[in-house]
Amino acid sequence: LLFTLTACGPKQAPPSSSSEPPDTSVLAPVEPDPEPVLPYVNPLTGEGCAQDISQNRPVAIMLNNLKKALPQLGVSQADIIYEALAEGGITRMLGVFQSVEGVGDIGSVRSARDYYVSLALGHDAIFLHAGGSPGAYTAIDNWGVSAFDCVNGPYEGTLFWRDKERRKSMGMEHSVLTSGPTITELMPTYSYRLEHKEGYQYPVSFLAEGEKAQGAPGNRVSVEFSTYKTGVFTYQPETGFYLVEYGAPYLDGNTGEQVAVKNVLVLRTDVSNLQGDDAGRLSVHTTGTGTGQLFCDGTVQDITWSKAKHGAPLTYTDQSGQPLKLGVGPTYVNLVGRSAQVTVS
Repeated sequence: LLFTLTACGPKQAPPSSSSEPPDTSVLAPVEPDPEPVLPYVNPLTGEGCAQDISQNRPVAIMLNNLKKALPQLGVSQADIIYEALAEGGITRMLGVFQSVEGVGDIGSVRSARDYYVSLALGHDAIFLHAGGSPGAYTAIDNWGVSAFDCVNGPYEGTLFWRDKERRKSMGMEHSVLTSGPTITELMPTYSYRLEHKEGYQYPVSFLAEGEKAQGAPGNRVSVEFSTYKTGVFTYQPETGFYLVEYGAPYLDGNTGEQVAVKNVLVLRTDVSNLQGDDAGRLSVHTTGTGTGQLFCDGTVQDITWSKAKHGAPLTYTDQSGQPLKLGVGPTYVNLVGRSAQVTVS
């Protein structure tokens, strides 16, 4: 390609023998090289990839979301972030990575709930967590989840470790980390499959190049989970992404950069107190169907979500019943109660 461009480029006059500097005002401008066309696609984001990673099982990691434990690490490189209530008004997050290549430290890693297990299983993902509720452990055992547990498993000191500085300043429960290089190195040594089960396909589709999402104006959305946590997403026209706020700019501690996503999904579902649970845990339905909204390209549109079973992925349709197209890039999914306050401006 370099030879071709050189050989076919505009001819230039030979250098002048005069002591006067040559007049460069008539030289043709140099055109930038075109962006390379990547042959493969990340199935979770629609972004181009140099390697085919579509059949790799993604990694889904439970993430702490207490203000005391911020900043989180690695969140800006997650392909999908799911957020839902845990108990006491706090939320937990599930970061899903189609590939952890190039991702540094990730965490802090926290305990699981059964509805996060359901979300991970819908991606046929490898699931990393540090402890869990009784319902989460029952789900892992009964649903056949490939799970790696820092608290009740043999993985502390190898796949997971406790960061000394976080342990000192934030406490033991907020100190568990893992990392992209560690996961990449150790996963092949465990007895779990690394490729998707036969027939699995993530069914979400994406807008074509140059195509924009359509809908009413939706430049800023505030999603109230509780009096403790409200997420705010503000559209940036110059980048086409929504910046994430959590009382303040939501930063990735690895880079110091504010987390930005292409799509913001708000999914309404049944959220209620878990009967017989003395810790105030919740029941959050992830299967069935419900309503929601998609924020993309500074617009908002009403949608419907569906999840046929715990082992099936979430799917989305627009108001006409056609498969919803997301923008190319990462997605932030907010699972809230049917009466949760969502403010659009």
